[in-house]
Amino acid sequence: MGKFNPANERIKHRYLTFLSEAKRLSPSSVDQVAAALADFERSTGLKDFRQFRIEQAQSYKRKLGGAVGSVNGRGLAKATISSRLASLKAFFQWLAQQPGFRSRITYSDAEYFNATANDERIAKAVRECPVPSIEQIRHVLKSMPVLSAIERRNQALIAFTLLSGARDNAIASMCLKHVDLPNRKIFQDAREVRTKNAKTITSTFFPVGADIEEIVENWVQFLNERLWGPDDPLFPATKVIVGESGHFENCGLDRTHWRDAAAIRRIFKEAFETAGLPYFNPHSFRNTLVGLGQKICPTPEAFKAWSQNLGHAHVLTTSRATAP
Repeated sequence: MGKFNPANERIKHRYLTFLSEAKRLSPSSVDQVAAALADFERSTGLKDFRQFRIEQAQSYKRKLGGAVGSVNGRGLAKATISSRLASLKAFFQWLAQQPGFRSRITYSDAEYFNATANDERIAKAVRECPVPSIEQIRHVLKSMPVLSAIERRNQALIAFTLLSGARDNAIASMCLKHVDLPNRKIFQDAREVRTKNAKTITSTFFPVGADIEEIVENWVQFLNERLWGPDDPLFPATKVIVGESGHFENCGLDRTHWRDAAAIRRIFKEAFETAGLPYFNPHSFRNTLVGLGQKICPTPEAFKAWSQNLGHAHVLTTSRATAP
């Protein structure tokens, strides 16, 4: 068996281009669809899509049900299975309308990629996630050493995540100019900041405490004193050099952004573990802020404004978040 089917590759390329250009899906979403298609192809022995039979869909569903996840060594999550099957269903519905396939695949054939009703309910069930309290976050901040520039950056990073409510990938790409300290505002310009769905967001600091705000102010002042400019990263990556021992060593701050949010999550994990608390990821801070808003917002209109400050277009999105 070859490594790919040329005919399938051509039609997949057309479909993935359709998703990217016509449906405007993000590159990561397109990649997930491509992975689902490749996985299905392997299950059929790379048979031409023109030879599709409903038995292939049935067999593939059984395969997913017995597959083992690489992370936990258990079966694939119902949400993962549901997502893959939905991607395949959409592909074959599209394929049924394409020249050369209309006489071979019917629109209803794609229905055989539906998960069972019970599995769909499990996949879409909303689960409560652990959320840190502001007191726990404050304890972590107080437990963090602040002797070096890197340590000060790490503390300010955690404080800013709570103060701003911004997502970790957005924070990783922010510049100094995106924070307006005098007016207590943050401008997440989607032309430069990696916001969700490329949405430009203007927000104000959340009322989480003067001590937390002071940590962020001191960090910005620290960078300004070192003549960092508006286009320099708000939270710069760590500069790594080859030391005298021949090993890689941290050497202060680099004037570059993090490529993604992985480093931020590692900083959070280490900080919470050092403070003797379970790990809470950066996104959980947004749910912490939801809980705070539910407690202090006196009217539905005030909570709507709180929701918009988190970057949510609909207040229902905020209300669905898990909060203590």
